[in-house]
Amino acid sequence: KTLEKLNSQLEKISKPSYQDPNEGKFWKPTRDKAGNGFAVIRFLPAPAGEEMPFVRLWDHGFQGPTGLWYIENSLTTLGQDDPVSEYNSKLWNSGIEADKEQARKQKRRLKYIANVYIVKDSGNPENEGKVFMYQFGKKIFDKLNDLMNPSFEDETPVNPFDMWEGANFRLKIRQFEGYPNYDKSEFDPAEPLSSDDAELERIWGEEHSLQEMVSEKNFKSYADLKTKLYRVLDLSADTTEQVATSSFE
Repeated sequence: KTLEKLNSQLEKISKPSYQDPNEGKFWKPTRDKAGNGFAVIRFLPAPAGEEMPFVRLWDHGFQGPTGLWYIENSLTTLGQDDPVSEYNSKLWNSGIEADKEQARKQKRRLKYIANVYIVKDSGNPENEGKVFMYQFGKKIFDKLNDLMNPSFEDETPVNPFDMWEGANFRLKIRQFEGYPNYDKSEFDPAEPLSSDDAELERIWGEEHSLQEMVSEKNFKSYADLKTKLYRVLDLSADTTEQVATSSFE
């Protein structure tokens, strides 16, 4: 009985105390050993009660000289001042090339988040027919924008987020110079996601809130972010003041 109690306690202790509230909500394409991947997805309209079918999120991710990492959402997403953006501006304006290079390494990263329906996922076929959130960058967003705003007069604008008049997206990932490349990705001709309105209603009802992803609760306060930035970069108030004034000396 004592051994059973000990094992029971060990099991409780070994379980993580924090559970990511978004666990299982996001979809990631499967890639092979060469870094290549393929899937067919459908971008979905805005979820119930929301106006836009996607949200934009700025964040930072870099390692400081201390060995610590700074991985945080940027308050500029909310239209607020952010300590990293402010410090990067001081570095850039110092006129020193080394400062500019540091600012480049610490620059904001732009991400988009949308709801998608998984049409084909050979790597994880159990995802097919389900709705997830999908996080993507500017390259894929540009392809969405090109479909909505074609460059030539013989091309018809298509709303890729429409379940009736939208189009499936063939996501093709190639590993190129150490980074994933999406240039080969393309949209199919426009067609309904399903001919069954009840099925479309089910899909729409399973969408996740996008505004929840850019809610203020997902962002730390300016003061907390500044404290973490100073700790990661091993800064002091005197250091930042020197950077700010060096361009005028």
